[in-house]
Amino acid sequence: MIGTLINAAAVIVGSLIGLMLRKGIPQQLKDTLMKGMGLCVMLIGIQGALKTENVMLVILAIVIGGVIGVLLHIERGLDRLGQKLQKRFAHGEDDSFGKGFVTASLMYCVGAMAIVGSLDSGLRGDHSTLIAKSILDGVNSIILASTMGPGVMLSALAVLLYQGSIALLAQVVQPILTDRAVTEMSAVGGLLIMGIGLNMIRKDHIPVGDMLPAILTPLFLIYIF
Repeated sequence: MIGTLINAAAVIVGSLIGLMLRKGIPQQLKDTLMKGMGLCVMLIGIQGALKTENVMLVILAIVIGGVIGVLLHIERGLDRLGQKLQKRFAHGEDDSFGKGFVTASLMYCVGAMAIVGSLDSGLRGDHSTLIAKSILDGVNSIILASTMGPGVMLSALAVLLYQGSIALLAQVVQPILTDRAVTEMSAVGGLLIMGIGLNMIRKDHIPVGDMLPAILTPLFLIYIF
């Protein structure tokens, strides 16, 4: 859990720095930075998506996961959670609070470093991967918080719950989280991160939340293929 705690702390510290910088940034510059961050997020997503070794598996995962997500109304649930958090922690903020929380949570929790790092931390007490991830997440938090507000800071809770759960249950989940499974889960996650980037620069909204079950779908599809 030490690596996960360091990661969550890095997100909080980075967010605090970003919030301090936010006050002195003109609105026009904030809008420009938001669009620029959207492009960078898309690049991160593309890099992850291109790691797939089976495109058909990724396509099926998105389709099946999307159907499950719509039936479970995940996107609607995330929106409600964002609104509740906004009312609880940021009364004067606009709807960017919820968007910041969801965007940062997905960015920090989707990817091979989060999974592999948590497994190493739980199984061998090796926190090096999560510490490296902490540096990256801390820098990203500075930029995201300066444009999207305090919602980014609360993503530390998502990091704590997600990575902490994997670390604590490492002995149980290790057999199913094979190298190939992690690769395909990261590829699907990369596509979802691309969707987040598009949402940051376009008015049309891609329901990334409804596609979240797609990340776990490769665990089952990989045995079929």
